Amino acid sequence: MTERNATIASRVGLHARPAAIFAEAAGEFDLEITIARLGEPVDEAMDAASILSLMSLGASHGEVVVLRAEGAGADDALERLVQILETDHDAE
Repeated sequence: MTERNATIASRVGLHARPAAIFAEAAGEFDLEITIARLGEPVDEAMDAASILSLMSLGASHGEVVVLRAEGAGADDALERLVQILETDHDAE
């Protein structure tokens, strides 16, 4: 399983616009990708392509989350998703 940490860069956290951008990108990959707050058990990770899961995660600006995926292309997928999370979409 591939795993990457990312720090939420959007000033208001992972909500509305940043969550929609992230969920859409996660859904483009033919992989099961999960997201969780750093330190949470793996079995509590949520579907990264689900906007409802992302909103309920409640990740704030500066908080670290863990992305996990398994399969062909997982490294590239997670690198792309980390870039999205580490971009302040509220500043654009």
